[in-house]
Amino acid sequence: MTDLQLIERLIARDERVTMQFFYKDCRPLFMSVIHNVFHDKVDYDELISELYIHLMENDAYRLKQFEGRSSIYQWLKITAIRYFLEKRDKMIEKDSEQHLLEQAARSEIIEVSPQWEAKMDVHYLLSQMPNRRYAYVIERLVLDECSPQRLAEELGVTVDNLYNIKKRAMANLTAIAINETNAYERSIR
Repeated sequence: MTDLQLIERLIARDERVTMQFFYKDCRPLFMSVIHNVFHDKVDYDELISELYIHLMENDAYRLKQFEGRSSIYQWLKITAIRYFLEKRDKMIEKDSEQHLLEQAARSEIIEVSPQWEAKMDVHYLLSQMPNRRYAYVIERLVLDECSPQRLAEELGVTVDNLYNIKKRAMANLTAIAINETNAYERSIR
């Protein structure tokens, strides 16, 4: 499913897609943002429910603003940071000007590591693979660092066959990445 198709499913209030996206696919993204903004002092489910309501307000106006110029994860990260900072600032007790200045200074230091962003990009590309077995093999061998012997046993294949599957899977993933890159470059022209 492309990012724009995902947005359409979210706007259509597809419960399965919504739960998968907000509570599984984006969990690492939201956990990082929550950690940086709230220092883990809030309930994840409650905060994400509020973000979802925020995105769906006025007939999903905010979701409809996504145009596909960046990945859905990058767009959602920026949207979530802005929303959570606004929410956090409303929660802050205004005891003193110094307290507010310290909070503002901390809020400017929200960065997600390049490694984490790369991992999210890989997960996105894996989600675009039509052959779920290929995606699973790459995820287990490369991201989870599962041993080839163990994965071959899981799949009921020989290690040699697993390497053949991995080779085809990597070729498929490469083609998808090239297509995504070309589509992105066309969209910014």
